[in-house]
Amino acid sequence: MSTAAAPIPRILYRPEEAAEALSLGRSTIYELMAEGTLRFVKRGRSRRIHHNELERFAASLTDQSH
Repeated sequence: MSTAAAPIPRILYRPEEAAEALSLGRSTIYELMAEGTLRFVKRGRSRRIHHNELERFAASLTDQSH
């Protein structure tokens, strides 16, 4: 029997991880952060994006195929 612990849900994402989660390029994430569209926290040289911010951003996208 395995007693593996359940994975801890991720709260903060590095820009590269956020890019993967949103299926966007890394440079696009940095551009969105620079223009203020994607909010982030900065600690030293590290930038992290809260998972709620990723969900908010994704929900704000609209279908532009029409």
